[in-house]
This record gives sequence, C-alpha cells and structure tokens, in this order.
Amino acid sequence: MNRILIVEDEERISSFVAKGLKAEGFTPTVVADGVTGLDYALTGEFDLMVLDIGLPGMDGFAILERVKVDRPALPVIVLTARDSVTDTISALEGGAADYMSKPFRFGELLARVRLRLRSPGEPAPEEDLSAGEVRLDLRRRRAYVGQREVELSARELTLAEVLIRNRGLVLSREQLLSQVWGYDFDPGSNVVDVYVGYLRKKLGADLVTTVRGLGYRVD
Repeated sequence: MNRILIVEDEERISSFVAKGLKAEGFTPTVVADGVTGLDYALTGEFDLMVLDIGLPGMDGFAILERVKVDRPALPVIVLTARDSVTDTISALEGGAADYMSKPFRFGELLARVRLRLRSPGEPAPEEDLSAGEVRLDLRRRRAYVGQREVELSARELTLAEVLIRNRGLVLSREQLLSQVWGYDFDPGSNVVDVYVGYLRKKLGADLVTTVRGLGYRVD
C-alpha cells in the first residue's frame, strides 16, 4: 500500500485529495505548512509527495529543492493555483515529476499518481476503454459506438471514462462529482444525473444502469 504525503494548506483541498486517495487504497498523510512538510518528506517513508507551492513557513519551490537533493527518488507532483509558464518550468526544472494547476479533477490527479508509482515493466494504463458497443480512444479523446464516431464534450468524455474504467462497480453521485467535477462540486447538484442523461442519448440508453439509492454502474 503506497504512502502519499500531501503538503497543502487549504483544508478543503487537502481533505478532498486525502479522502479520494484513501478510497483508492492509498495511505495519505496531510501536512499544512512548509517546514513540517519538508521534515516529513525527508524523514518519513513516503512513496510520493503532492506539494502545494504557496505554503506558510516555507515556499514549495524551496521544499522541492531540498527534497531533490536529499531524497531524489521521491516523486513530487506539484499542485498549485499558479499556472504561468514560468512557474511550470521552474517546478519541472526543479525536479518535479509532474505539475497540476488548480482547480483540478481528482480523476486526473489519480491517473498521474498511479503513473508516477508504476513499477518498471508494469503495463501503461489502457488507452482504449470499451463497454459493449461503446469504445473510448483516450489518447485521441474520441468516442465511438460501433464504427460511428460520437461527439462528446470534455466533461461527458471524462464521465464516460470514469464509469467504464470502473465497469461492474456502483459509483455514487458524490464519487462521480469529485472525480469528474473536482473539489468545487456542489453535493446537492443534479449535474451527474443530467450528464448521465447526455451519455445515454449519445452512447445508448443501456450503457449506464441506475442503481436506486446508490448511484450508477456500467456493466
């Protein structure tokens, strides 16, 4: 079970990430300031670090610099509200394994975490997903029903990907909201139901099954 250090001072975001990672079988530890985060990164037995840049006590770039000297094998995913090209280059040249700008979707962060933790020789994540007549080409971001290409919005495609990747499992509305819409989702929203309706119209009425009181499933 991989241990992941989350160094993030916004409780709403750190709680969202930690909860999602725990549900996926990881063991997350949350730290809210830079000095403690650096101490944990250098002394703890962590497999990966999710690091914010704007932290109290010590800037994330300073933490990254120290970590890359003392623990160069520890992969770091930089997570920040700063999205300028300069900051992106600084993070990557500073040794970050990856870089994500806020706001973000948990599903995308999860994919990057799994990629960085993949063992040598372990197969890469699937580039094609299918369920019945429906096929998703994830590399080209296209959807097909049989041989016919179907136009999906970015959000529709992400929802279809999450459902099909978890085929056979029931996903609650809250899980889908967090993985597709991110940490800014409104738990009282009916947006999941609306988008499931879109998928049924475009990809087939039988693609997504409603499990009353629990959520949705693709078989």
